[in-house]
Amino acid sequence: MADPSSYRPSPGQIPDSPGVYKFRDEHRRVIYVGKAKNLRQRVANYFQDLTHLHPRTRTMVTTAASVEWTVVSTEVEALQLEYTWIKEFDPRFNVKYRDDKSYPYLAVTLNEEFPRVQVMRGAKKKGVRYFGPYGHAWAIRETVDLMLRVFPVRTCSAGVFKNAARTGRPCLLGYIDKCSAPCVGRVTPEEHRELAEDFCDFMAGRTGTYIRRLEKDMMQAAEEMEYERAARLRDDAGALKRAMEKSAVVLADATDADLIAVAEDELEAALQIFHVRGGRVRGQRGWVTDKVEAVDTAGLVEHALQQLYGEERGDAVPKEVLVPALPEDTAAVSQWLAERRGSQVSLRIPQRGDKKDLMATVQRNAQQALGLHKTKRASDLTTRSRALEEIAEALGLDAAPLRIECYDISHLQGDDVVASMVVFEDGLARKSEYRRFQIKGFEGQDDVRSMHEVIGRRFKRYLQEKERTGEWEQTPPVSGEAPHPAQSPLAPDPTQVPSASDPTQVSPGSPLPGPTQGTPAPAADATDPRDTDSRGDDGREDDGRPKRFAYPPQLVVVDGGQPQVAAARRALEELGIDDIAVCGLAKRLEEVWLPDDDDPVVLPRSSEGLYLLQRVRDEAHRFAITYQRSKRAKRIRSSPLDDVAGLGETRKQALIKHFGSVKKLRQATIEEICQVPGIGRRTAESVAAALASAAPAAPAVNTATGEIMEEDDGGTS
Repeated sequence: MADPSSYRPSPGQIPDSPGVYKFRDEHRRVIYVGKAKNLRQRVANYFQDLTHLHPRTRTMVTTAASVEWTVVSTEVEALQLEYTWIKEFDPRFNVKYRDDKSYPYLAVTLNEEFPRVQVMRGAKKKGVRYFGPYGHAWAIRETVDLMLRVFPVRTCSAGVFKNAARTGRPCLLGYIDKCSAPCVGRVTPEEHRELAEDFCDFMAGRTGTYIRRLEKDMMQAAEEMEYERAARLRDDAGALKRAMEKSAVVLADATDADLIAVAEDELEAALQIFHVRGGRVRGQRGWVTDKVEAVDTAGLVEHALQQLYGEERGDAVPKEVLVPALPEDTAAVSQWLAERRGSQVSLRIPQRGDKKDLMATVQRNAQQALGLHKTKRASDLTTRSRALEEIAEALGLDAAPLRIECYDISHLQGDDVVASMVVFEDGLARKSEYRRFQIKGFEGQDDVRSMHEVIGRRFKRYLQEKERTGEWEQTPPVSGEAPHPAQSPLAPDPTQVPSASDPTQVSPGSPLPGPTQGTPAPAADATDPRDTDSRGDDGREDDGRPKRFAYPPQLVVVDGGQPQVAAARRALEELGIDDIAVCGLAKRLEEVWLPDDDDPVVLPRSSEGLYLLQRVRDEAHRFAITYQRSKRAKRIRSSPLDDVAGLGETRKQALIKHFGSVKKLRQATIEEICQVPGIGRRTAESVAAALASAAPAAPAVNTATGEIMEEDDGGTS
């Protein structure tokens, strides 16, 4: 625990202008980000007597080891920079809202030639019009099904659309008049886009115009005795009215607003948002957060506004935002919202009338969400705590293993050998810290040797990070003696050739530690994005982001029995690591194996500890086999043309399209290959040489008839 006075800046150092400040711990990781109108006053508040600080603030300042700040010109810039840094550094002491699902939106892809109506989740895309979010995808589909009678917009995928255009036959929706069938030219692109824009206008709340127009056309058709047409128009108007009934009018003045309510206690807070468009509730969303910093309702609202609108632009930010408490600097937040919308945004507390009544409804939803979350979490925490305690007792551990890492090896008859590492923290999967490895230290099938290699590579990274931060101090060997592995765990094995990179590096942006240099493992396949690292340890000062492989587990679980456990323990001992427990879980009888024990530990079938170990093992197996299958599929899809230097994907496709298959291309002469546009004689000679040296694939056989299939649609050989 650090003494805040040890890193307190002198008062004259801190400017009295607006800015953003960061607290870092002893390893230079950013643990808190804040903003201030006056940096000098705000930062000085953290260095008063510890007994006067809020308990969470006291924990933060004693965990920190330094503070730094950045001066900005306005409070709006400070708000934006604070949001950017919280998103970038993910500080542990900042409030971060989280939800347990991705909410679906009704989306209209106006960025396509023929716009499509569909359900979308995830990040929003440019040129797509969104409505929602909705609580359930089926609610969107029911609404769309009703509205397609009046606005027959395309809903099919790109593949179905292209196939219909190729065959000249529309899909079923085209035949039953729920699609205008632009794929076969029933309407022009301009007419179809007009239908899509009318659909968007109706969803945006401009409903009266279309219903009145349908009713007028219905009356006119009836007067002209076109009763079938009048009946169809009557049904269309009824469909639109039923679609409108699914979202009742809550604000009579056709208001566009978001209503935000907060329910909180000492430890957690639940946030509920109602999205009102055209006076109707078009979507609902909820978040829950731990109150890891000393924050009141106004602070929770400000954090919620940052997270809700930080990535939004234009109409996604409504004209009104109604909140239970105004942020500390209301003017700056309102200006920030107005800049994102492009026009004025009203940020206020509803005082009377329909808006206050609706806010009370949102508040009740927030209270129910907090109560439900606490009930579920209490149950989960009890079960997980019991499971961890049972594991600690069964394995003879001093404390419950809060971080568990599990490793599994996967291959197909010795080919494409890979390994997986999954992480469970406090009994929950931490998918952002999963890792996958390629086994290239040797050829063939040897699960024990593979496990030894993977464990060694992973924990060399851990020791490298400890050495970099100064937590690991190597003991110099006695003169004339060779260094023991425990004294120099990062020294490369003289019997192996150090690689330029290590395949334990994985997807960029993940919160685990950085790379280790000089490990004896062979280089990874750099084409695989999870086997590359965008932030190498090149001696630069740490930027505060969480590093890869920096956090050790309390328990390492391997998928297997005594041999795999012994290999994992041997790898740790060679690195001088003796404070990490190791066990194995054998699939046959679900036995738990410990190093140096001839008999397994048998947990009861009803044990929560055994159930947690099974979940961890099964997740490692799933992750490993998924990676192995992807590598195998990639290898199977390879072609001898891939080895031709300078031959890109476009020219490869041109060759296959011209000749029809690799088999026919192999039979072609150099002169015939030169006839393909973009292929010169030198390239043609390289192609012919590559195909001549590549062994042709075995013929495909129809297993039902025994017939040998001719290769006529190649691409592989």
